[in-house]
Amino acid sequence: MKSLNRRTISLGLALLASTVGALPAWADTFPSKPIRIVVPFGAGGVADLTARTVAQKLSESLGQPVVIDNKPGAGGVGAGEAVAKADPDGHTLLLMSNGTAVSASLFKSLPFDAQRDFAPVSTMGYFDLAVLASPNAPYKTMADLLAYAKANPGKLNVGTVNIGSTQNLAAELLKTRAGVDFLIVPFNGTPAVTTALRGGQIDVAVEILGPMMGQVSSKAVRPLAVLSDTRASQIPDVPTLMQSGVKDFDVSSWNALAAPAKTPKEVIARLNKEVLAAMNHPDVKKKLYELNVEARGSTPEKLAELLATETKRWAEVIAKAGVPKL
Repeated sequence: MKSLNRRTISLGLALLASTVGALPAWADTFPSKPIRIVVPFGAGGVADLTARTVAQKLSESLGQPVVIDNKPGAGGVGAGEAVAKADPDGHTLLLMSNGTAVSASLFKSLPFDAQRDFAPVSTMGYFDLAVLASPNAPYKTMADLLAYAKANPGKLNVGTVNIGSTQNLAAELLKTRAGVDFLIVPFNGTPAVTTALRGGQIDVAVEILGPMMGQVSSKAVRPLAVLSDTRASQIPDVPTLMQSGVKDFDVSSWNALAAPAKTPKEVIARLNKEVLAAMNHPDVKKKLYELNVEARGSTPEKLAELLATETKRWAEVIAKAGVPKL
């Protein structure tokens, strides 16, 4: 019996040793084929261009092609489902965004749980949102706009892209945090918002700054405030909402990478290392800056924390605004 126990223990130790030794070897062989980044947006947008910029650098460092697979669709459901069901080997990744956090409460049901079914890798970039007005508007500052809104409840028209978007929910959050009442008017895309703002159909717009920089530079529209907690480097003279008197307001849009949930930790660590190196590369920083994106990587733990925080915050905004579930 003692001999049997010794043999059993010896076999167990041998198996453990082989398993422990195999993990770094597994990671050393990664990647063994092209990597696919599934992007829940169409080609040519900020998220797509960010992913392509980072993918090019990852391809160089990982020694395998890194291809972009655009799967646009409401809430990124199709893209998320494709990655959640993919083999957890690190070769299929999801471009996450704050839209991932919004979708958790915006849809009646989803084929995945963003916090359970994905393994966070790293954030990649943050981009600012802004409150913008026509240059002919009577309010020259955000303080002027808030004073008008308080004196004229329900009369101010604020344009955003479609209901449930980050811009739309940021406008809903502004109503709550600033203690004002205004009408939010949804449009089907940034060009329609821009046309309505310049044509006077809406008083102001809440929109991602990057696509509006051409309008800002030509003075066709005037930024009144940015929504994050720091001023945008492209328009450093424009204050934040908090600097304009709106307490506890920090909203920016972000992109990140995640893998299927059961991807080995060693592979996640390798991906994280390479993404961080890419985000710190001068060429990547420059290209993203030209897209009005701040290159910023993170640990997997920080991304998980960001996703949890954002999911909770937007769930509260959606509930308070009474946004209908899709």
